[in-house]
Amino acid sequence: MKHKDEQLIGQVKEIRRFPVKTILGESLSSVSINNRGLIGDRLWAIRNLSGKFGSGKTTRRFQQMDGLFNYRARYEGATPIVTMPDGLDYRADDNAVNEVLSERLGFQVTLAREESISHFDEGPVSIITTSALRKLSQQLGETVDPRRFRANLLIDTELTGYIEDDWVDRLIQVGPTVFLRVVATLPRCVMVNNSQEELPQDARILRNLAHNHDAMFGVWAKVERGGEVSVGDETIIR
Repeated sequence: MKHKDEQLIGQVKEIRRFPVKTILGESLSSVSINNRGLIGDRLWAIRNLSGKFGSGKTTRRFQQMDGLFNYRARYEGATPIVTMPDGLDYRADDNAVNEVLSERLGFQVTLAREESISHFDEGPVSIITTSALRKLSQQLGETVDPRRFRANLLIDTELTGYIEDDWVDRLIQVGPTVFLRVVATLPRCVMVNNSQEELPQDARILRNLAHNHDAMFGVWAKVERGGEVSVGDETIIR
């Protein structure tokens, strides 16, 4: 029996993990979550000689590296496999991946595992909902693909609007064991506009979010209790 303050939001529709920060990742049917987030999510990054990580923007920690959405990573056991634009695969534990990435990007880089500095922009687990996607699609006049937001969890819900905005500081139960504490809404940058796979470049997305929703979309959460999450798991807000 649910507590009177609990509300069933919906079910997990998609789980996405990104073994290497800022490049395309993998869609999963289930995943384990610990205090750091989805096991292996953004655990690796493309790092330049000054120690900055490849990103869609340049900041104190990140260097903008163009064309990173042309690359994809998936795990084979605990080792990321990076697929190049030409379809060839390279293992993260093989130095050849550093040579190929450096050649393609035009400057020296290495594929580096996270050490003392986190690879996350904001926090461990990012969440979006189908209700927010419908709202943005309605404002844009065209269906917006969830892949643009690179979220870990897409929650399918019959509720309407940007419902995640009201989740800050609240607890979310995902499936039987996982509890997430929502920390903040997620600020968006030009990466949501970028082309990926068959999705074209579209500058209207960030412009629309900036005009109608303070350039925010989705939320990020820290993990209060880990466990296993699967597609179809009920999601409850407390």
